[in-house]
Amino acid sequence: MHLINYLTSINFGPGALASLAASMQELGITRPLVVSDNGIKATGILDHPSLGPVATAPRFLDVPTNPTESAVKAALSVYRDNGCDGIVAIGGGSPIDLAKGVALLATHEGDLEQYAAILGGIPKITSAVAPVIAVPTTAGTGSEVGRAALITLDDGRKLGFISGYLIPRRAICDPELTLGLPPFLTAATGLDALSHCIETYLSPRFNPPADAIAVDGFRRIWQALPKAFADGSDIDARTEMMMGALQGGLTFQKGLGAVHALSHALGGLKELKLHHGTLNAILMPPVVRVNRDDPVAADKIARLEREVGLEAGGLADALDALNVNLGIPAKLSTLGVTREVFDWTCERALADHSHQTNPKQLTHGDYASILESVM
Repeated sequence: MHLINYLTSINFGPGALASLAASMQELGITRPLVVSDNGIKATGILDHPSLGPVATAPRFLDVPTNPTESAVKAALSVYRDNGCDGIVAIGGGSPIDLAKGVALLATHEGDLEQYAAILGGIPKITSAVAPVIAVPTTAGTGSEVGRAALITLDDGRKLGFISGYLIPRRAICDPELTLGLPPFLTAATGLDALSHCIETYLSPRFNPPADAIAVDGFRRIWQALPKAFADGSDIDARTEMMMGALQGGLTFQKGLGAVHALSHALGGLKELKLHHGTLNAILMPPVVRVNRDDPVAADKIARLEREVGLEAGGLADALDALNVNLGIPAKLSTLGVTREVFDWTCERALADHSHQTNPKQLTHGDYASILESVM
């Protein structure tokens, strides 16, 4: 196991889950709430021997695919009823993001909405946020080291809650927990992580250390994802994927872009229950094509192509081919998306925090064209 300090403390490597008890002690968590989901429970991960320190802790497992305000409130009630003083979040981005929402409201007064980034909530979030230990079971979202939580409010808006205080105090990244991940989820979560590395690298904000991390994460995922997809028991590929996903999360400081502005909006269509990583995979190729119009972004895209041996100008087509090889649906219509939601989606994309850091500033019409290209 390796101890990494960058934004937060990270216990990384096969077997890292054994550090949970020591991590809880270091953070002063004596009465944890376990936040996970029923899918994780069905895999048997919650019965892992290294989770002995939380074996009898109260659990909240009713986490939706896209975390909701109502689920945050329900989990908060469990937290308060049991006198909890911290959270152990086990799963993908949904349980970890929901745990961040609970940790926020457990220590801050008022409704969740007031803390949304787009509504001026960033300075309202203080160091009082309850401690969270994040244990990712996918190599995808990077939420275990991310400063944001994406939560769909009761009125249907999917908003970002952003603060350095929302970064989990400890991330325990054990690639052994991803060995049972089925091929489709390996692909969808892995492509989510790839999109993070690409979009943060293309972000116009100045942050060379984050750029370096993003490029390295992109290379790791590009090389390892086909191997992990083909052989889920390949621990070396799983370890590379978990590191690449972690690196994608570490670069969130630069902001994301149009892919996430659109996928956040589409994720607000609660009746469709769209998978975030799948949306990002579908949207990434057309957004790369659009962003190539920006000279600085074009140079960066060229560097990514050289990094993995692609021909100049070939990244978008290679992403399309990767989606096909990994069984990702080619069109949004396959997922149940219709043109009737285009205006709604574009308006919300324009208001999303990720819109501001896309290298090329896009209009309502630009977003509509991107959606149409993958319809």
